[in-house]
Amino acid sequence: MEYLKAFLVGGLLCVVGQVVIDRTKLTPARILVAYVIAGIVLGALGVYEPLVKWAGAGASVPLTGFGYTLAKGVRRAVEEKGLLGAFTGGLTAAAGGIAASILFGYFFALVCKPHEKS
Repeated sequence: MEYLKAFLVGGLLCVVGQVVIDRTKLTPARILVAYVIAGIVLGALGVYEPLVKWAGAGASVPLTGFGYTLAKGVRRAVEEKGLLGAFTGGLTAAAGGIAASILFGYFFALVCKPHEKS
C-alpha cells in the first residue's frame, strides 16, 4: 500500500507538471522553480508535512519535497541558531540530496560520451 500511495502522489505531481508544460508557455525551468516554491509555501502552511507522512517518497522526492526540506531545515536552524540559521539551515537539511546530485552528475559526465545536439 505504501508503494501505491507514493506512486499516486508522485505521479499526480508529474501529471500536473506535464499539463502545465503542455497548456502554457512557461519554460520547464520556471515550472521547476514554481514546484520548489510550492513546496516551501505548502510546508510553511503546514499542508505538506502530512502529505509527506502519508505518501512517503511520493511527496518527498519530487521538487516540491526539496522545497519542503529546505523550508523545514531553515525553520529548525532558526529555532536553534537564530538569524544565522536562515542562511545555513536549508543547505544543511538538503546536503545529502545536493551531494548525491553532484556525485551522480560527475559520475555520468565521466561515463557518458558528450556530444552536441543536432
